[in-house]
Amino acid sequence: MGVVRREGQRAAAAFLYAVVVLGAVVGGGVRAFEDGTAVYIVTMKQAPVFHKRLDLQRFGSSRVAGASGDTPSTSVLRKPRNGSPKPMNYGSYLVRLQNSLLKRTLRGEHYIKLYSYRYLINGFAIVITPQQAEKLSRRKEVANVMLDYSIRTATTHTPEFLGLPQGAWVQEGGPQCAGQGVVVGLIDTGIDPTHPSFADDLSTDSYPVPAHYSGICEVTNDFPSGSCNRKLVGARHFAASAITRGVFNVSQDLASPSDSDGHGTHTASIAAGNHGIPAVVAGHHYGDASGMAPRAHIAVYKALYKSFGGFAADVVAAIDQAAEDNVDIISLSITPNRRPPGLATFFNPIDMALLSAVKAGIFVVQAAGNTGPSPKSMSSYSPWIFTVGASAHDRVYNNYVVLGNNLTIPGVGLAPGTDGDDMYTLIAAPHALKNYTATPTEMSLGECQDSSHLDEDLIRGKILVCSYSIRFVLGLSSVKQALDTAKNASAAGVIFYLDPFVLGFQLNPTPMRMPGLIIPSSDDSKVFLTYYNDSLVRDDTSGRIVSFGGVAKILGGLKPDYRNSAPKVMFYSARGPDPEDNSLSNADILKPNLVAPGSSIWGAWSSLGLDSAEFAGESFAMISGTSMAAPHVAGLAALVKQKFPSFSSAAIGSALSTTTTLSDKQGNPIMAQRTYSKPDSTQTPATPFDMGNGFVNATAALDPGLIFDCSYDDFFSFLCGINGSSPVVMNYTGNNCGASTMTGADLNLPSITIAVLNQSRTITRTVTNVAADESYTVSYSTPYGVAVSVAPTQFFIPSGQRQLVTFVVNATMNSSSASFGNVGFYGDKGHRAIIPFSVISKVVYSS
Repeated sequence: MGVVRREGQRAAAAFLYAVVVLGAVVGGGVRAFEDGTAVYIVTMKQAPVFHKRLDLQRFGSSRVAGASGDTPSTSVLRKPRNGSPKPMNYGSYLVRLQNSLLKRTLRGEHYIKLYSYRYLINGFAIVITPQQAEKLSRRKEVANVMLDYSIRTATTHTPEFLGLPQGAWVQEGGPQCAGQGVVVGLIDTGIDPTHPSFADDLSTDSYPVPAHYSGICEVTNDFPSGSCNRKLVGARHFAASAITRGVFNVSQDLASPSDSDGHGTHTASIAAGNHGIPAVVAGHHYGDASGMAPRAHIAVYKALYKSFGGFAADVVAAIDQAAEDNVDIISLSITPNRRPPGLATFFNPIDMALLSAVKAGIFVVQAAGNTGPSPKSMSSYSPWIFTVGASAHDRVYNNYVVLGNNLTIPGVGLAPGTDGDDMYTLIAAPHALKNYTATPTEMSLGECQDSSHLDEDLIRGKILVCSYSIRFVLGLSSVKQALDTAKNASAAGVIFYLDPFVLGFQLNPTPMRMPGLIIPSSDDSKVFLTYYNDSLVRDDTSGRIVSFGGVAKILGGLKPDYRNSAPKVMFYSARGPDPEDNSLSNADILKPNLVAPGSSIWGAWSSLGLDSAEFAGESFAMISGTSMAAPHVAGLAALVKQKFPSFSSAAIGSALSTTTTLSDKQGNPIMAQRTYSKPDSTQTPATPFDMGNGFVNATAALDPGLIFDCSYDDFFSFLCGINGSSPVVMNYTGNNCGASTMTGADLNLPSITIAVLNQSRTITRTVTNVAADESYTVSYSTPYGVAVSVAPTQFFIPSGQRQLVTFVVNATMNSSSASFGNVGFYGDKGHRAIIPFSVISKVVYSS
């Protein structure tokens, strides 16, 4: 028997949860968000657990000197990724220092400490006033104080489109082995643990939890004991900042790892969902779904929620915990709601925590953002983060309405067609009211949301015509409700025409249990309505409709069509060049790194999912966004990690980047959509600022030949090379900057980007051979307005060895427009590595 609680009790429970479970209340009381209080993220100068462990390994020390003679033993420091003992004492020591600082600085004052960060960064999230934040910032122990900020969320066929069944999976031993032993950590909206995509009993062979993973499975009323297994190996949730702000809806957002949104379940299944799970939606079977690494393990860190998105303080806590739990890959289908303020986009708590994660050997993937197609719309900036844009794949679901005048209009709808070749009478909802009521003013009637006023006898056996207005986009009306109206009235089908006020909104195929479609074009909708209205027969005197002359039939959209030109970069996918700071200065870093399938992706859906009303109650959903592209790459990275377990994060990124595809399946250049409205009519060939290195090629990434490796120390030097950055770098890393002139172009990345080429520049890249001995030839195409010389143009490189390649780049003309070329390394045993070459501003004579 269930327990019923009043809303007031729920609110009280949420507040108690924030105070007692998520954060210790200190300083004598609780007054969150009164008198101008807000959530701040505070970092301290003393090294976090992971950095201290590396220092001990480097210098061979057996003890760590702490304050006041506290000397925790190394035997309890954080284990390295090979499985040495897990530290607790030094982490506890850091928490004690944090609490001591707060008590001394804010003695007798009210504050709430929400989180202690200790593994990747040493710091905490706290609810305080601006005056208290100023007090903390003046303390010598404190490195940085930053105001918390908001975060937002940004398959059955894509394994085949990516060539996995005949390629990468075969190399890994088939889908039953692909990704085994690798843990993918997803920071998202949680997961539905009951979904078959995450079951561990689909095969009889042993499927152990990786020994290096040390996470736990949080148990709550809606995430009961037994929710985790050998597939879903860990699950936690983080919501302290959200709850303290008062935006957390306990009944809808769920204070547990359970997914009430759907987004997290979808992304987890794309990355590592089980192989061969039937995707059945609205009673129709759309094939069998699989993740990219179907044998990999999943660890969920819920920090995003249906009602409000999320906050950086919660996301940083999730990242810190995932790293401490020893995940191998972190996938973030999330982006900040605004560009981080300050010296550079790279200096923000999330990116700096991810830098430490990379130092710990974790490959980090992030969605580029859905803010395209404008230039500099990127929401994932840092060179240590692997940023993924969204492309289309070749599968589309087409359906059509054929009118009585033989005109055919395309639509979207995962729906059956009307029976046979019969034509059915069209009737619009406003013309089907009981007792010949005048045309209604309520939009819901025209949208078929209210059947109580409709004449069922008049509609029976006809195709019901409904308006698709902005209310559908806002979630105030739904296709499901309109379908229920049509079914209750015994309609033969339903057609939605697009309201002219719905501009620039792209409609995805929508599941329907009865014949139906949505006309996604306002122009086509006008043509449809003109035919319908011209076919009405009205009484000459009263003007009342006496008969409906328009007829149509619906051709179904259940069968996929694989003739679509693909891949192509979707209009919504965020574009480069990478913005270095709030002034939108261009960084010497290529973003996105590559593109992957992100449009109309089938994936698992939570039984509680509310994010897409059209898929409510379904076990699978088809949605689009760079949120879908990022977990594709996270799963493919798991395959690379499985084959090359010693690869660094940069090496995995290089293997994925240098082996991309630069042409579509017809052999033509990959195209990029340029506008929201009629995107296919405005597409032009994609540049590296649209697609990075190109479209991901999973099979080729497992045999890259050459890689471009890059270490934490390189990224550190890059940050130190930013003018005026030394104090900020010290604040975030705890290390002093030496003299550095390194720019993004000097990083050993699998791309070359020069924001400002002032006369001449020398760039070097070092390649490492991860295959057998091989001879390589270097060829290149130069960006317009640039002259390039390369040395050497030929070299022999033994297995495991490195080769330095030098590029001397000279501007030959003044120009402020970007131009592009590429460099190709071609081996005599079939390996090839191609990197893009981008120059934005070219200056022949300095001022």
